[in-house]
Amino acid sequence: MSADPTQALDRLSSLLERFQVSARLFHTGALCGVSTFDAQPGRGFFHVLRKGEMVVTHQQGAGVVRRIEAREPTLFFYPQPLAHQFHNAPQNGSEFTCASVHFEGGASHPLVRALPLLIVLPLARVPGLSGVLDLLFQEADQVRCGHQLMADRLFEVLLLQLLRWLLDHGEEGGVSIGLVSGLADPKLARALTAMHENPQRPWSLETLAEHAAMSRSAFASRFKKMVGVAPADYLTDWRMTLAKKQLRHGRAAKLIAPELGYANASALSRVFAQRTGLSPRQWLAQSQAFD
Repeated sequence: MSADPTQALDRLSSLLERFQVSARLFHTGALCGVSTFDAQPGRGFFHVLRKGEMVVTHQQGAGVVRRIEAREPTLFFYPQPLAHQFHNAPQNGSEFTCASVHFEGGASHPLVRALPLLIVLPLARVPGLSGVLDLLFQEADQVRCGHQLMADRLFEVLLLQLLRWLLDHGEEGGVSIGLVSGLADPKLARALTAMHENPQRPWSLETLAEHAAMSRSAFASRFKKMVGVAPADYLTDWRMTLAKKQLRHGRAAKLIAPELGYANASALSRVFAQRTGLSPRQWLAQSQAFD
């Protein structure tokens, strides 16, 4: 039976419950002169230019625009580790509120892989952010009991609201293909969310197309165009992403396998090696060596 197209769908919770994102306020106030933000694995940045104007620069060949000027309140979101510099007046610099953003699993977090290196949005273009920004600035500017914790949580709410906005305005945010584009499509989102919530099910092209209320050929073509990979490849990649998380948490492959739709540890290991070039044990050892 195909999914009811009129039923409300939560497209983000199944992702963010499995792969969490946390934020940490580290600055509020003026920045003067040149401020450098280094790239560190697993860490991104949220910067909100509240007042003033400034220039942000990136290294040549970093994959983003070398120089960006901001002359109005603007949000800068770096989902991935990317070194950048803010250039402000040497005195009486612009006003900012900034947080570091930490993605569970680092580069393997589904949203890190799905989002561009940098999202730059003038706040006036995203009016839905004004409420949480007002609360965030109040907490960031006043040292009160629990203000650090409150500011951190409000930055996380800000991220969730930004993701909601991107689902409806992906191209404005620089998202043209991938997971976010797929979730923005009402029909594809039902198939993607079904895979996210139930990775252990024996999904076929037919059953996924039924969830999307589409024919198999139309679904397969649209999925590849919007997400960038075939449905079966996306499902396998999602399962391997979940497997990596469980391996990091110390769980054995024989326990993980049935939760991801594999008959036994050998079946899981075979697919894992095809995708990564390593057995689960080898991958875990290598992963821990870089932690």
